[in-house]
Amino acid sequence: MNHRLDYAQAAPVGYKTLGSVHSYIHGCGLEKELIDLVYLRVSQLNGCAYCLDAHSRDLLKRGVSLEKIMLLAAWRESLPLFTPRESAALAWAEVVTQVAHTQVPDADYAEAAALFSDKEIADLTLAIALMNALNRVAISFRKVPAAIKAHLENLNDE
Repeated sequence: MNHRLDYAQAAPVGYKTLGSVHSYIHGCGLEKELIDLVYLRVSQLNGCAYCLDAHSRDLLKRGVSLEKIMLLAAWRESLPLFTPRESAALAWAEVVTQVAHTQVPDADYAEAAALFSDKEIADLTLAIALMNALNRVAISFRKVPAAIKAHLENLNDE
């Protein structure tokens, strides 16, 4: 994986703007663990190695079990590990991320609306949109995950 360019350096104002949305999301009142689970699930759907690495690490730092992180991609089969709000947020993240195929069905909206206030659904959707944007930027410019950097550094040290 060859890093193409540092987008934060190439477009600092745009990057700071995305950072402002990130700051808003983390202060909006949604549970931090829920936000990080949604970020990781969106990144799984988009295949963003950098974000998979980063958000898995974030969840581990928050004390989320390794089992819960490992089973996130199969969360529907692992429901005892996920709260009803987490499950609704993950379902919403999937249909919003795959909007071109799903058109975000009314039934999925009703499921989310049953567990989240209007503000929370709006904030959750902003979080999903932000992660989709950041995934596309990281994938496009081949942002190197910390795990790969560490691996390459270990090879160079040998």
